Amino acid sequence: MQNQTSPLILTFGVTDPVGAIGIQADLASFAAMGCHGLSVITSILIGDTTRVEDMQIIDADWVADQARVVLEDMPVAAFKVGVLGSIENVSVIAEIVSDYPDIPLILDPFSSAMPDQGLDSEDLLIAMRELLIPQTTLLLVSTVELARFAETWREPSADDTMALDTMRIIDLGCEYLFVTGTPCDVHDVANTLFNESGVVRHDNWQRQSGSFLGAGTTLSATIAAMLANGLDVPEAVLEAQEFTIAAIAHAQRLGMGKLIPDRYFWAREPDDLA
Repeated sequence: MQNQTSPLILTFGVTDPVGAIGIQADLASFAAMGCHGLSVITSILIGDTTRVEDMQIIDADWVADQARVVLEDMPVAAFKVGVLGSIENVSVIAEIVSDYPDIPLILDPFSSAMPDQGLDSEDLLIAMRELLIPQTTLLLVSTVELARFAETWREPSADDTMALDTMRIIDLGCEYLFVTGTPCDVHDVANTLFNESGVVRHDNWQRQSGSFLGAGTTLSATIAAMLANGLDVPEAVLEAQEFTIAAIAHAQRLGMGKLIPDRYFWAREPDDLA
């Protein structure tokens, strides 16, 4: 007798030797939520807990082949798209996900750990804006990253343009925009979820001391897993934030650099967490 399978999530992203960001972090977060992760590698990183030293971008044809073979074999419940590396990768992934319009797509294309080359390219941002954002269920960006997107259609500005920039992203076809680091008390962290009606939810969390690597990846991957498990977007966002805050609270110092969120804190004995 065949057992019922866990929800399957296909993630596109980078491989990280540390397991803090990218594919490895996604798979850990999916597993913590009872999902099985499938992966398509877009880039290979060389780095540790202090920095990423180099990145090798995977050829777009290889990216497409990885995804097509898996999708012809297994039904997926959600897509998660992370760091893409090249305009060609943006194009092939946009073409692939367009064949599955009913499957939710979580787009989290930035990482503060990544080297500067490529990620600051205006052409890459424009490609994501034109090809992927219109197909996106939820786009996760910080306030700084939102401004970087916005500067592909307006001049840089010292004014508070977040509300206008948010609505422009929504108008492009993105169903939900989740902005992290929105204005709040200096002792807190605030995140805001928007859709075409405006603010859907606004959550404040106490800021935790320390420097962390992989919190954003944990957050977006957990949102994808919650959607795969059948939650609606506002509820998925709340649950994912609560999980990420707990993972950060139990973060581990694996090397000499930043702390790594523990996505399996809930599976450890109380003595192990002391």
